[in-house]
Amino acid sequence: MKALLDGGFPAITKIDVFGRGKQRGLKVGEVTYDELPKEMLILVARNEDQTAIINTILRSARTGDKGAMGDGKIFVSAVEESYTISKGLKDEEEVAIA
Repeated sequence: MKALLDGGFPAITKIDVFGRGKQRGLKVGEVTYDELPKEMLILVARNEDQTAIINTILRSARTGDKGAMGDGKIFVSAVEESYTISKGLKDEEEVAIA
């Protein structure tokens, strides 16, 4: 999150979640932990900032030079509409969620 803030992207939501990826959990002795603690970040930004945001996350979230299983995923999808509640107005900028 600090890397995004330092990169000029301060607006972010962090949610503590539990889950597993392709690794199907973690086995320690005879016990399998299939619900691992993770963090989910939700970020809505202008389309023109998408590449910079993705590159920032890739650089800061990767384990070591080559990365490791469990480093996470980035999903990008369009946001059809957004509204600023305090202003009571529809936002006019095109945005995507990452």
